[in-house]
Amino acid sequence: MEMLMSGSTSLTFLIIYPLTALIESQIFCLHGGLSPSLDTLDNIRALDRIQEVPHEGPMCDLLWSDPDDRCGWGISPRGAGYTFGQDIAHQFNHNNGLTLISRAHQLVMEGYNWCQEKNVVTVFSAPNYCYRCGNMAAILEIGENMDQNFLQFDPAPRQIEPDTTRKTPDYFL
Repeated sequence: MEMLMSGSTSLTFLIIYPLTALIESQIFCLHGGLSPSLDTLDNIRALDRIQEVPHEGPMCDLLWSDPDDRCGWGISPRGAGYTFGQDIAHQFNHNNGLTLISRAHQLVMEGYNWCQEKNVVTVFSAPNYCYRCGNMAAILEIGENMDQNFLQFDPAPRQIEPDTTRKTPDYFL
């Protein structure tokens, strides 16, 4: 809940941040991945989003889960969310009439990475993550006819560390 003060009048308003997005009922966009607790988009729409992100549960899973080469659900090595296999992504897309799950949660060196028989794409938009990974970044453009185009960006150059050694000013000598 946010409060805006304007002179002697105060306004209270609620900001609801999106948890997921849906493009033309075909491309499901989210930060992390799928949840074993959520089979349909209607299940996701029914989530109470007006809360802090919990440490476990479906909202946590949508933010922190990752695709995996193994089938089925797995325990995430990150300590939050799950891993999900190609079978899970395929079934989720089929059940919900989707063509693609687009996510962002994992660093990928080329900026984007298709996986799970093109049911899932990871799009990572931070070039040279933390100024040490050397990765490219990407943005996925969706055209009017649902055509997909990736814009890639080269890694950001490493920032030169400022000289932290200080010289003693002449007036102290």
